[in-house]
Amino acid sequence: MANAWKRERSIKLLSPNSFLLLLSLSFILLILFFVSSRTSNPNSTPDVKISLSPQKPTFKIPTFDCFKSPQSHPVIANLVEGVKYPFLYSLSDLGNLPEKPHKNIQRILKNKLFKKPDISATVQEVLGKFQAEGKNGIFIDVGANVGMASFAAAVMGFRVLAFEPVFENLQRICDGIHFNRVGDFVTVFEAAASDHLGSITFHKLVGRLDNSAVSAAGAKLAFKSNEEIAVEVKTIPLDEIISESEPVLLLKIDVQGWEYHVLKGAKKLLSRKGADAPYLIYEEDERLLQASNTTTKEIRDFLISVGYDNCSMHGTDAHCTKKR
Repeated sequence: MANAWKRERSIKLLSPNSFLLLLSLSFILLILFFVSSRTSNPNSTPDVKISLSPQKPTFKIPTFDCFKSPQSHPVIANLVEGVKYPFLYSLSDLGNLPEKPHKNIQRILKNKLFKKPDISATVQEVLGKFQAEGKNGIFIDVGANVGMASFAAAVMGFRVLAFEPVFENLQRICDGIHFNRVGDFVTVFEAAASDHLGSITFHKLVGRLDNSAVSAAGAKLAFKSNEEIAVEVKTIPLDEIISESEPVLLLKIDVQGWEYHVLKGAKKLLSRKGADAPYLIYEEDERLLQASNTTTKEIRDFLISVGYDNCSMHGTDAHCTKKR
């Protein structure tokens, strides 16, 4: 009986199932040994290729570096109400506390979101149509303020070039870049877009930085009682920044009466044919334009000369396109 038990045992060990199991284990051990030897050998060349993200392009003027900028404080930020793609932005000037607290500070105290800026909803609506058509390209935000339009575009996945000359606003844009995790999408320039490369005197309005302007009269037009401070800022034409091969979907300009000079500095960009020309939104406020010695007619004549034959008013904003 003992010998018979041994015979039966040996037959089971050499059965096909047992043999396949042993072969599989040997194969797995061989693979593990090969992988470990490749990993431990510094001279070995991996077969897997790693794709690196493309580097951001270089520009004629340096971009604003948020990591080198002093941190702004206090930081008061919140989500914006009622937009399809939610984002946060940080307040720049807080009003004349405590007599006249900023309207959004009052909303925070009432546990409400920040009031939706009209331009944020407009930017998402326009870019949403391009997105539905499968088009991709750049959004240019001239007069970015604290980034309410820039972040509206960036959270949709669009690349943004933001131009803002006021340092306090730039700090708040840096806040928003961090809050919204859009550092790979937003490039910031500490400059005023214009029709020449150089510098110009800019007038900051204390307590109302969103009304600061190249024109001192334009800066104080609505808030005569606020203190105005003159500073020197860089200027650059958009045509010096945007290469001919860069697709631009939307150009938004809100610069308190300096719009004509921004448009002249973007003549090459605006002269693109048909669907290659950007959708244009700019503020058309006759009082502010006159404070900068330009007029609505002067702007419209220029736009017609570069092919923008279709403009409509949405409040104080003009929306202009070319025939597609």
